[in-house]
Amino acid sequence: MNGTAQLRENFRQRFGTEPRVFRAPGRVNLIGEHTDYNDGFVMPAALGFECRVAAAARADRKLVIHSENFSETCSVDLLPGEPPRAGNWCDYPVGVAVMLGRAGFNVPGANLLIRSDVPLGAGLSSSAAIEVATACALLGIAGQSADRRPLAQICQRAEHEYPGVRCGIMDPFIALHGLAGHALLLDCRSLDFERLPLPAEVSIVICNTLVRHELASGEYNRRRADCEEAVRLLAARVPGMRALRDVTPEQLEAHPSLLPERVARRARHVVTENARAQHAAAALRAGDIARFGRLMFESHASLRDDYEVSCRELDVMVQAAAAQPGVYGARMTGGGFGGCTVNLVESRRAAEFTEAASGAYLQATGIRPEIYACYTADAAGEIAA
Repeated sequence: MNGTAQLRENFRQRFGTEPRVFRAPGRVNLIGEHTDYNDGFVMPAALGFECRVAAAARADRKLVIHSENFSETCSVDLLPGEPPRAGNWCDYPVGVAVMLGRAGFNVPGANLLIRSDVPLGAGLSSSAAIEVATACALLGIAGQSADRRPLAQICQRAEHEYPGVRCGIMDPFIALHGLAGHALLLDCRSLDFERLPLPAEVSIVICNTLVRHELASGEYNRRRADCEEAVRLLAARVPGMRALRDVTPEQLEAHPSLLPERVARRARHVVTENARAQHAAAALRAGDIARFGRLMFESHASLRDDYEVSCRELDVMVQAAAAQPGVYGARMTGGGFGGCTVNLVESRRAAEFTEAASGAYLQATGIRPEIYACYTADAAGEIAA
């Protein structure tokens, strides 16, 4: 019995009705880190890791949600009023239901059974996969549809208001717009995007450090505050500026004393990372994967030194990757302070890379990492019966 069939059977045993099943992929960001909430450019790819939600409508206005990952069930009333925050995993699907209701959709009572194989805490967007799969499930069983751009924004608002993480638009957007064999250059202001084919002879290999430092969520919000402070201070000197996306490296360098030292480094990362993301897109269009890889290494150095969201384990993993034959580029990916690196590797050397990088990291840290040779995936949708 495959995973979807087993999920259907588990749903029938738990709830006694026949479900429909919806999926949403995780993602890896190849380049363009911490630029999304600065109206900038990112380049994610949807991955074969995914969250699946089995769903069926209820006669009342309750949401009864069971997570197979956590072996827990939560139940909330959609009426009257909005359910309170729970402070746990339940906030992700419940937040989506609330935001769909605010957006004018008729959200039915529903039974939901959730299973995800997106590694938790690894920076591969496990939260957006849950949110997008839940949104597709609730709309699907209600016989409703939504344009995918505003649906991504609804899922983003859900994460802002319920779990309380001020995430950017990238994660739900790629889950709703991904295409197998492609990365996606996304303008996080206009939400215009371009799908760029990835070379068939190159593999995406993700190295999970299995480290997650507890300060991550608080530091993420502090980085956003630093970026907002940079915008406030620069706005008087850069006409028409609304976000760091509007600042060029030359304009930033023209005002060296305007920003406090820490804020200046945060701004420098965002401004140069936006430029790197656009240069990386040009490299893919030209089929120049070597240039793309060099930009990945530059991105990691900027995240480490200017944005200060790397950590020893991530740096060790990038150094281990850089020493291996067949590696084009490596960098941390995700919010930082642990999680994963993303590596572009010659496909014929992927197995060799996995063994060598794992050994080097184990020797340096005492931790045996998890390493995934990944395939890219299509966007969220319903899984046929």
